[in-house]
Amino acid sequence: MASSPHLSTNFADLLDPRFQEIFHNHLPTVPSMIPVAFDTVPQNDRDTYRVSSVGTLPDWAAFSGSVGYVAASQGYDTVLTYLEFTSGTEVERKLFDDDQFGVIMEKPKTLAESYARTREGHGARVFVNAFTNDTFFYVNSEGVALCSNSHTTTSGASTATGFDNLGTAPLSATAVAAARIQMRNFRGDQAEKIQIVPDELWIPIDRFEEAYEIVGAAGKVDTALNNPNVHKGKYTVNEWLYMTDANDWFMSDSRLRKRFLKWVQRIPVEFAMAEDIDTLIAKWRGYARYGWLNGDWRWVMGHQVS
Repeated sequence: MASSPHLSTNFADLLDPRFQEIFHNHLPTVPSMIPVAFDTVPQNDRDTYRVSSVGTLPDWAAFSGSVGYVAASQGYDTVLTYLEFTSGTEVERKLFDDDQFGVIMEKPKTLAESYARTREGHGARVFVNAFTNDTFFYVNSEGVALCSNSHTTTSGASTATGFDNLGTAPLSATAVAAARIQMRNFRGDQAEKIQIVPDELWIPIDRFEEAYEIVGAAGKVDTALNNPNVHKGKYTVNEWLYMTDANDWFMSDSRLRKRFLKWVQRIPVEFAMAEDIDTLIAKWRGYARYGWLNGDWRWVMGHQVS
């Protein structure tokens, strides 16, 4: 009597190494803006990740015989709580027996792509939810939106000037020029001038043409004059598919963005297998635990365009 080509108790074991290889090899090939937008920091062994800021200090005084010591005010605290994310895929025994490997081998690829898509959507929240106090991953004790005209300071300094990073103008060369000036005038905790150098634009796919004309044209955009385009080569354009509003756009300082925007992969993505012996279905499930936080608003100027 001829034996079955594969035992029901081992078909999943035979598939698992190949599934693991396909999943982990395919995942890095999916384009991602997360490494561009975030500084990835080593995971800790706790259920939260905390960043406590310290206020800035006033300008130095002329020496008059003794050094004056000034206490920095305690800044705002930001606490990230990691979240768990899972999904899975199944393979029936008969697909394996019938040599349907073209179908079978697509499953780990699609699971990798769905994980990448989920992660990307979570990362893009930094811009998608920039105009609300988004507490999905973290809580900041300032308690206002990333882009707001209501920012405060713990030092008691006046916030009348330099604490507004919210605009409403549609993307244009004129709006970029105005946003640059507004960012350059941002103030620190003591309402002092700080070194903000805007060098990036973050846009949805709908604003691709306008953005590249603004930063790439040799002449001034949308004029008959042959004046030089002062924005040419000054900004890196970052187009993010997962920025869901067709009109909202952002200007940023890349140095400060990397300083304040942190991604923490608490548990790297796992890909594990189990077989249901009663149903003859092999199951592969993915698991990851991660989050991100923003420690300060001064790296960005956001435009919520109606």
